[in-house]
Amino acid sequence: MSRYAVVTTDSSYTSRLGAAAIGALEGEVHAWSGPSFPEQPQDVLAQLTQPVLLDVVVLGPGVPLDQALKLAVAFEVQRPEVAVLLVAQPTPDVVLAAMRAGIRDVLEPEAETAAITVLLHRAVRNAAIRRRTPDAGGHAGTGGPNGRVIAVVSPKGGVGKTTVASNLAVGLAATAPHSTVLVDLDLQFGDIASALSISPEHSVADAVHGPARRDTMVLKSFLSAHPTGLYALCAPPTPDAAERMTAEDITHLIEQLSGQYRYVIIDTAPGLSGHTLAAMDRASDFVFVCATDVPSVRGMRKELDVLAELGMIPVKRHMVLNAADPRGGVSVDDVRTTLGVHVDVVIPSSRALRLSTNQGIPLTQRQGRDRASKALRTLVARFSAPVAPVRKGGARHRVGA
Repeated sequence: MSRYAVVTTDSSYTSRLGAAAIGALEGEVHAWSGPSFPEQPQDVLAQLTQPVLLDVVVLGPGVPLDQALKLAVAFEVQRPEVAVLLVAQPTPDVVLAAMRAGIRDVLEPEAETAAITVLLHRAVRNAAIRRRTPDAGGHAGTGGPNGRVIAVVSPKGGVGKTTVASNLAVGLAATAPHSTVLVDLDLQFGDIASALSISPEHSVADAVHGPARRDTMVLKSFLSAHPTGLYALCAPPTPDAAERMTAEDITHLIEQLSGQYRYVIIDTAPGLSGHTLAAMDRASDFVFVCATDVPSVRGMRKELDVLAELGMIPVKRHMVLNAADPRGGVSVDDVRTTLGVHVDVVIPSSRALRLSTNQGIPLTQRQGRDRASKALRTLVARFSAPVAPVRKGGARHRVGA
């Protein structure tokens, strides 16, 4: 199987790469043998017996940096399912340039075999995810400058907000693969990584500071890929990171993402913190999540009143009643009467939904026929119609449904 291609002037490096590609990574290693360095992906692919199976291209050592970056950009545009690695000293300037070129990782020239194996495993996994996903050759950015920003909010925790957000995001990713991103804005105790069963390398804290704030290509490299074609930006690993982020940081981040992705789903923290209000001020849709218990319904009533006083009325509002159980003493009609708004989607109490949450596999990732799965698909379907663009400047005072 043709899995690796190496472009290098150091023949011994090909052997080192072969020694690192063992076990599940085992595959043929093809060394470039042309008279000069390749300029286009087809130059590399033409030398392979089975080019369609190429997973990883390793550039260096010995490849001039400018030529390596040029070839990496060509692969990112023409063959985005192929992961590109660069062998070079990982100085800050080199790493930044590599990220901008779409390079997956930078390997030190003298890295040990075990370290090479780790990076190869990461690259092969990334290539497999992109190849499995429909429209793997597509790129983010189809949403244009007015990508739909969906804020999932609730005044209280424990109502299933993250479950709703992750299922909504996975469902939308099925309609817009590689054009949907989920942001965990519960900066202290966010759990999107667990809900999606992913291990992020970067977080929101990395995305709002440093080069990612200035360069969208770097920001994209900080997103974690999910097998469904969804991208996720997870919460920081420590709660104190939230203190170093301002509302303006969040506003800037959302504007960056909405300029590149068709759907930006934001799982906010409970309540109305400055970070949450900043996200809601840039949202085209609010998805309110409420449970069928008196404290949750009362809290939602208060939140709706506060938002009305602030003039934060969205273009579209979606009221979701989660874990609805008629045996609990609070009916859908009771919720509707108390809130004074229509309940758009009722997700019944479901063992399948609780199990999927514990497993880190959203129900919308499967083709379930249970009532909870159908309700979640109904929620996803509410976002198929176009929506009015969000204003880019100043405080928002909208009138709408």
